[in-house]
Amino acid sequence: MNAIKNKVQLIGHLGQAPEMKTMAEGKKVANLNVATNETYKNGKGEKITETQWHHVVAGGKLAEIAEKYLVKGIEVAIEGKLVNRNYTDKLGVKRYVTEIQANELLILTKK
Repeated sequence: MNAIKNKVQLIGHLGQAPEMKTMAEGKKVANLNVATNETYKNGKGEKITETQWHHVVAGGKLAEIAEKYLVKGIEVAIEGKLVNRNYTDKLGVKRYVTEIQANELLILTKK
């Protein structure tokens, strides 16, 4: 049962090209914005599509793959875990962030 604790799986499209950063020790990190869509019918029978945006962080080899192959609009499958963190912004306000830390990345869009 430990394998299914804090596990996230998404299939969605990139909203923009990955934002790449190089950390102090030379390790690359890719920040991705992934959109997932859910379609359903409301009480009136109208088809409704809701889009959710997810912030995904990929490091190491996954960041290198993201930098080389991912572009806006491409469909990807991502597996990872939810991570909560906080920081203090330039104005001294404490901010809270929930993101997905990727450990698997699969490109679904064909060339």
